Amino acid sequence: MKKSDQKVDLSLLDILVCPLTKGPLKYDKDRLELISEKAKLAFPIEDGIPIMLIDKARKIK
Repeated sequence: MKKSDQKVDLSLLDILVCPLTKGPLKYDKDRLELISEKAKLAFPIEDGIPIMLIDKARKIK
């Protein structure tokens, strides 16, 4: 399955928060990630499931 074929339930953004800062997340549909701007972390979405583990997150600028 291509990344672009994966479906993400956007209602998750209403309940999910960054596990580090407890702040809001933004959805990046191009990279299939949830972004915590405050923590400067990008959490991957695999098979439509957000992986909200800090050690699995990608550091961003």
